[in-house]
Amino acid sequence: MSTDAPPGGTVLSTLARAATRRPLTVILFWVLFLLLGFGLGTGVFGRLSDNVAEVPGTESEAAARYLDRVDPAGESITAVVEGVAVADPGLRAQVEWAVTQVRTIAGVAAVPDPYATPGLTAEDGRALIIPVTLDGGLDDEAEEKAVDAAAARIQRIDAPEVHVSGGPLLGTQIGERAQADVRNAELISLPVVLALLLVVFGGLRAAALPLVIAASGIAGAFLALFAFSEVTDISVYAIQVTTMLGLGLAVDYALLMLVRFREERRDTEDVALAVHRTVTAAGRTVLFSGLTVAVSLTGLLVFPSTFLRSMGLAVAAVVVVDMLAAVTLLPALLARFGGRIAPAKVRPEGEEGRVFARLARFSARNRVAVLAAVVPALLVLALPVAGMRINLGDAQQLPSNTEARRLYDTVGAHFPAGTGVSPVIVVLKPGTSASTVDRIHALSPRAVSRDLPDGTTVVELPPAGSVDGKAATDLVERVRNLRGDEPVQVTGTAARLVDFRAMLADRAPWAAVTVLAGIFALLFAFTGSVLLPLRTIATTLLSLGAALGAVVWVFQDGHLAGLLGAEGLGSLSLTAPPLIVAIAFGLAMDYELFILARMREARQLTDDDREAVVTGLRRSGRVVTCAALLLAVVFGAFMTGGFSPILQIGLGLTLAVLVDATVVRMLLVPATMAVLGRRAWWAPAALRRAHERFGLREEQPTAVPRATTSV
Repeated sequence: MSTDAPPGGTVLSTLARAATRRPLTVILFWVLFLLLGFGLGTGVFGRLSDNVAEVPGTESEAAARYLDRVDPAGESITAVVEGVAVADPGLRAQVEWAVTQVRTIAGVAAVPDPYATPGLTAEDGRALIIPVTLDGGLDDEAEEKAVDAAAARIQRIDAPEVHVSGGPLLGTQIGERAQADVRNAELISLPVVLALLLVVFGGLRAAALPLVIAASGIAGAFLALFAFSEVTDISVYAIQVTTMLGLGLAVDYALLMLVRFREERRDTEDVALAVHRTVTAAGRTVLFSGLTVAVSLTGLLVFPSTFLRSMGLAVAAVVVVDMLAAVTLLPALLARFGGRIAPAKVRPEGEEGRVFARLARFSARNRVAVLAAVVPALLVLALPVAGMRINLGDAQQLPSNTEARRLYDTVGAHFPAGTGVSPVIVVLKPGTSASTVDRIHALSPRAVSRDLPDGTTVVELPPAGSVDGKAATDLVERVRNLRGDEPVQVTGTAARLVDFRAMLADRAPWAAVTVLAGIFALLFAFTGSVLLPLRTIATTLLSLGAALGAVVWVFQDGHLAGLLGAEGLGSLSLTAPPLIVAIAFGLAMDYELFILARMREARQLTDDDREAVVTGLRRSGRVVTCAALLLAVVFGAFMTGGFSPILQIGLGLTLAVLVDATVVRMLLVPATMAVLGRRAWWAPAALRRAHERFGLREEQPTAVPRATTSV
């Protein structure tokens, strides 16, 4: 290779040489990485948090931290006993003895007598609630011991139904369920993916290699989350999201590389040369694809939310691991075992990709009709987004067989609406006027206040309805409006939701600008055009809007939700929309790059713009379709767990991928390319010169040393 090769070619050529000359060394490195990921990385399951609404710097977060310092009362867990008459002497004796025993546990601050405390015994006499308040200031180990001991003692009460959850126990229970869901999803998806890959490649060796890369992606997911858990909270939803994406993208990238390798093997019997050509051609696409997905996720870093930032960093790290595995581990495996993989079949002229070529020609000839039909249809599907609402959600989002959901359902069946709903917490610091205190008390007839040792007064205002309903958020706003300049702060679940929504509204435009600018720069570096990035972004936004609209229609409005084992909740989980937008946008870029890479190659060979579009779809359509199908299988497997936020994210990503890989890439892309014609590849002269000098592009190698381990 010449010494003036572009940087991208040099890097990829170096990776290709390393893979073909020292494949066993590369493989050994990745084996050690896998052991580390599945060993140390799985420790993240014990560190998961169910609190995703905290936003550093907001009023609700500042007030919560203040209370952590001055309030002697800590977190609490809740138990509910159901199934027999609570007045039964035998049950009453057991409950009273359990309450007495729990009060003696180190770290437990208070346990009220449910029989003597109003509101803790159901009016129908068939259930009772036992709240357990912990001491404030406990370290993690002491808190865990107190919670486990209290829960174990209460669960020994002999009743048909005894459920304990809430507080720190909820995070543990959801973490255990998340681990089980990930395991089940892998057991479901991997065999199905393997079967589909066998159909695609017709041989076990080629079909098994993407699963090796997928294992690397999963190990990378665990390891990235474990690393981030050392410095920040990791959401319980991060496990499913990062694992599903790590698995899906790994299969995507491996599929692209293997298809290209088998094509190169038709032209040469030299395995090392075929590997080198695969890395410098398809590897370039994988490199840009990984970068575009990672850049799409940088938008999450603009938000101050700990949850969104940690998700963005963790998922981006997983994408980078998948990308590196595809351009290092897979070439090493091909150099070592690729000689046993059959080359792609030689098909008669015009047979390969015939269906996709016909679609491309049809869309190009009827470009106005295609645009007039597809664009309005996608816009109609996106209409529900205009009415989208986001909320924190409650235990109703959890699967019906989880402990927290059972407790929620039991309380809902036996107690008045609003029982157990987290109150709006008002912190009135010393110096607050008596008139302000009185006005805050008057906001709720069930207001309860208590004084803290430093002179602070805490007023709890139970809201009507759900914890994140309009009544609760309106109550937060009313307190903030009437306090004036008084030293009063509002916290609690509803206040965190209000602050989270405000944060999204404030930072979303900046996140969009960051992502779009980054994507534009990468696509320009890939294509040398300024119009193609704009066209790509516009068509991607159409598929993304349609997918998000469908999620709103199903999970918020309740249409067809039962088919997915869910129910209409009147809103989406606040975790779902930002993650769907960030991840789906990046995934859509995957398929765009797969197609553009082939179009660019054909255009450089023939200088025929229209035929380059047809050839590009002919040669990439099968890969894009198979990749989308495999991703849909992976996302579908993770939707079997039953967590509503994961169902929302899974459905959104599945629809975004399928719509983008079919309607957008097979119809809109050739139609818009036909409209633009030669102008599609246009750039101003100055930018064209910059791209020619600095742009990342591959070069075909003239020779490469034969690896002794290639066969």
